[in-house]
Amino acid sequence: MKISLRKVGNTPLDFELKSDKVAFKGYLQYHGNKLILLKANLSGLLDIECDLCTKDFELPVDEDIEFFISDGVYEDKEEASLDVVESLDSQIDLEELLNSEIELIKSDYFSCDDCKTKERN
Repeated sequence: MKISLRKVGNTPLDFELKSDKVAFKGYLQYHGNKLILLKANLSGLLDIECDLCTKDFELPVDEDIEFFISDGVYEDKEEASLDVVESLDSQIDLEELLNSEIELIKSDYFSCDDCKTKERN
């Protein structure tokens, strides 16, 4: 789902996407200085492979996500601590953001319940 950043105003623009067993729900809102605030929640179950035994298991996910989207290159040095995604074509692809967030979570280290039990003993 692509959204033109020019359609995002001061009134929050709600969105909801689903990918397999994961829901990505939130809103976009104009923040100022060519920045759009994305505030959302990623929840559901992710199919993950255990890093120890390689067995597949489902990981419960409930992540709050908040960052800014810049309409063009972001160059404000005063607020360098902001988490900003740049859009060079004045559009934001929410499916791409969803997939990126899922891959970011999957890139962490995970172990299944069986391996966690073995580690404790």
